[in-house]
Amino acid sequence: MAEIEVVKPAAPEISEAWRKTEVARNAQRLHPMDILETLFTEHQELHGDRAYGDDAAMYCAMAWFNGEPIMVICNRKGRTTKDRMSFRFGSPEPEGYRKALRCMKLAEKFSRPVVTMLDLAGAYPGLGAEERGQGEAIARNLLEMSLLRVPTIAVITGEGGSGGALALAVADRVLMLENAIYSVISPEGCASIMWKDASKRQQAAEALKYTAPDVLQLGCVDGVIPEPVGGTQADPSGAIEMIQKALERELAAVRQIPLQQLLDARYERFRNIAQFYTVEAPSTS
Repeated sequence: MAEIEVVKPAAPEISEAWRKTEVARNAQRLHPMDILETLFTEHQELHGDRAYGDDAAMYCAMAWFNGEPIMVICNRKGRTTKDRMSFRFGSPEPEGYRKALRCMKLAEKFSRPVVTMLDLAGAYPGLGAEERGQGEAIARNLLEMSLLRVPTIAVITGEGGSGGALALAVADRVLMLENAIYSVISPEGCASIMWKDASKRQQAAEALKYTAPDVLQLGCVDGVIPEPVGGTQADPSGAIEMIQKALERELAAVRQIPLQQLLDARYERFRNIAQFYTVEAPSTS
């Protein structure tokens, strides 16, 4: 009797967008706090929103970068299970956004540039957060950051999701690591809405155009910071060096721009962000 050959089904091909998503979500990837603790010195952490409480998922500090005073703000994700639960896997509550805004206004008072670093899938969607004004806190940050009278730089280090990320990224320069993603919604959420099937996340990832080259082309970020082969987790020190050079370059550039010109450019940039036409633009004449 002839032997029957068993043909195993081929493994599904992983799209480039989904591959980058997996790198961005890698548990060993550099977190914003890892970068902060390496590049910034003499941190003086600031606590509380002066309204309700202190959100540990949002870290704000006066610090020094290359001998210059900086206000640095980032979200905490945690490495241990206990810390991840405590920080809600890096998703801030409204108190976190209000604390961040309070510290931005403090930086404005003392003429210190603001650097934000973020790696979060979105703001925390819990019932308590919604009751305490999560949406209002995010909207307030969007408004106030657009008018902040100091140079601002935002760095998306991993996953930048929805308004929770944008609330820390209305900046003069928005940078993005090579394997980071930046989107209005997660691919799973998009697939659940569009196809009623979260398993179509790879298809959603491609459609969302949220990888660094796509987001740069859409004008949502100003620059892409290269990463070592394999991502920041493969060579943390090399990745830190690349981030440091990018921050030095961009801080030097925005410091040279007159304040009103900086504010005007910031306003125009976010008014026109990601606008494009699939047909010829209508005539204005």
